[in-house]
Amino acid sequence: MNFKQGVSRALHRAGFAQRTQQAAHQRGLAGAEVAFQPDHQTRRQAPAVRQPRGESQRRGFIGQGGGYSKMSGIMHDEWNTVKEDIRRWGRELGFDAIGFSRADTGDAGQRLAAWLAAGFHGEMDYMAAHTSPTGYKRAQPAELLPGTQSIITVRMNYRSAGADPQATLDDASRAYVARYALGRDYHKLMRARLQQLVDRMTQALGEFSHRVFTDSAPVMEVQLAQQGGLGWRGKHTLLLDREAGSYFFLGEIYSELPLPPDMPVTDHCGSCTACIDSCPTEAIVAPYQLDARRCISYLTIELKHSIPESLRELLGNRIYGCDDCQLACPWNRFAPLTREADFAPRHGLDEATLVELFAWEETDFNERMAGSAIRRIGHERWLRNIAVALGNAPTGSEIISALRARADHPSALVREHVAWALARHRAE
Repeated sequence: MNFKQGVSRALHRAGFAQRTQQAAHQRGLAGAEVAFQPDHQTRRQAPAVRQPRGESQRRGFIGQGGGYSKMSGIMHDEWNTVKEDIRRWGRELGFDAIGFSRADTGDAGQRLAAWLAAGFHGEMDYMAAHTSPTGYKRAQPAELLPGTQSIITVRMNYRSAGADPQATLDDASRAYVARYALGRDYHKLMRARLQQLVDRMTQALGEFSHRVFTDSAPVMEVQLAQQGGLGWRGKHTLLLDREAGSYFFLGEIYSELPLPPDMPVTDHCGSCTACIDSCPTEAIVAPYQLDARRCISYLTIELKHSIPESLRELLGNRIYGCDDCQLACPWNRFAPLTREADFAPRHGLDEATLVELFAWEETDFNERMAGSAIRRIGHERWLRNIAVALGNAPTGSEIISALRARADHPSALVREHVAWALARHRAE
């Protein structure tokens, strides 16, 4: 009996897939919101759980009690071989690293509760949503896929060979866009690749219950990636790796496969506080604690209303997101360039001027930002953000003319921030 036959027979004997399907139906589960980092943050519907197609193809591992004892004929070493196959298939699909963890987030649920109680989530109400009688669903993988035994986390680098980010920040006439948003939106690309990986696994192992996530549901992706050995949580709350720094995206496959977990890596931040010291708005209030209400990524992406006046000057020329904590991190000196052409800067966003971007009409914005994560904030907030940056730019006739051209904009939100910017230049 070969390995695939052994898996199939053991799964069929366990009879767990049918119970999984019934439990999922009863719970009415659906993917909804975002991951625990407030930085990357498009909320999309996750793919539905792939269910068994027939009695002879039902797959399920172990029900209550867990362990490998019910996997007759399937040995631990063989599962390790499967893991290496999955890593190889993942690399062939463009993922830069693949890790495996148990379906357990440890004390992450308690830390999430404390973060929410402090009000650090601001207007991101979805961070406090998705609760169950036993706590937050994002801290309980089985709430998203009943019967989850293991989680596969993938990493994909996004750092591109565009204009020097520090040079853009130093030139107040240019617009700074977070490096992850310069190219195409990663969500669709990574979700498609993850599904291809699942298809390859299914071809080798047979059908199994699974669910794919790319910032598409309440998943604690940094916690799971850390447990899967892909890095450690830096003091800025992002995942860090000694070879890749932090310029990468994360995605997950929740699975009923009992894949042995990888060992977590140790923390290598030591006494360094470069990320904390570099934050323009002092949003990193303590190591591993981010007050999103002060974070420039939150202010320019998540916040739907007026940017607090006390923080506007601190935004500088950052119009979408912020990378300062990553730019300051010593580990990012070693961050490799992406292999994905889709992550390369589009429309010259890595060195565009504030004036030229402020001149985009809504049709220009929608057409040029199609397929970009930036499009989700809409043209109104795009203008709001750039108006603040123009208010922080050196006074000049071109800057003032650009602002005056938007002074009577139909949006009260835009008019407010334009008026503030003009006042900064004493050009009301």
